[in-house]
Amino acid sequence: MRARETRAALLFLSPWIIGFAVFTAWPILYSAYLSLTDYDVINDPSFVGFDNYAELFSDPKVSLALGNTLYFTAVQVPAYVIVSLVLAVLLQRAGRASGFFRTVFFLPKMTPPVAVGILFLLLFNGQSGLFNSALGAVGIDGPSWTTDGSWVKPGLVIMSLWTVGSSVLILLAALRGVPEELYESARLDGAGAWRRLTSVTLPMISPALFFVVVVNTIAGLQTFDEAYTAFFGAGNTTYANDAALFYVIYLFQQAFEFLHMGYASALAWLLFLIVMVVTAVQVIVSRRLVYYEGGAR
Repeated sequence: MRARETRAALLFLSPWIIGFAVFTAWPILYSAYLSLTDYDVINDPSFVGFDNYAELFSDPKVSLALGNTLYFTAVQVPAYVIVSLVLAVLLQRAGRASGFFRTVFFLPKMTPPVAVGILFLLLFNGQSGLFNSALGAVGIDGPSWTTDGSWVKPGLVIMSLWTVGSSVLILLAALRGVPEELYESARLDGAGAWRRLTSVTLPMISPALFFVVVVNTIAGLQTFDEAYTAFFGAGNTTYANDAALFYVIYLFQQAFEFLHMGYASALAWLLFLIVMVVTAVQVIVSRRLVYYEGGAR
């Protein structure tokens, strides 16, 4: 009976297993091999050992792209989490209207990233963009978001907040799971709104916050679509390109524009290592900051 159930389970799992093996596991292993070769897609790969990895440390574009990506992630993730949490708290108090606003907040997540990149150029145009027009209405002279290198990444961070909807829904679900008895006890002890937030709400939803931080950190390190569409697509050659050169954009250029597939594979494995290290650090830090109900923390 147990063997028959095992065969049935494997039969139902086989489409996923085959798909994972063909479309995920094999490409990962093959990219590891390609990272040790000089491969231009046209000719057969030629083995070069660790030359591609050695070139990573001498290529100034790698350090530029990596610096841009780390800067963007370090600014974008906290902003993303704070905005998501504020909107989730407001939705919790919206009552019957929360269903409508949940839909409104999530709809931008469905917007194609390419459209968001084009929208960025329209909204953040330094001369006639809607964002600078709004700043001008309150007496603030807006910067050149798309051409001034020092303002390109802050502009992209602001634009990324367009898609906070999914994180808002996750945090809203966590907020609704906080027992009301804890708030009542805190009120009886004289805790104000801020004290209830920091001592009750945040600890109780810390697993959801941790999940949102990890997922958005990984997404930030892999930023590509919007920045590429706005600054590298359709022959765009503004001098702000270097400020918007994120790591995955440079990887894409090496692989599909310059056909340096071996070097691009080495870039991909370096990114994989960085994501693993950053995630591991977050997991270690979470052991002190994240509270799991029924656990020791």
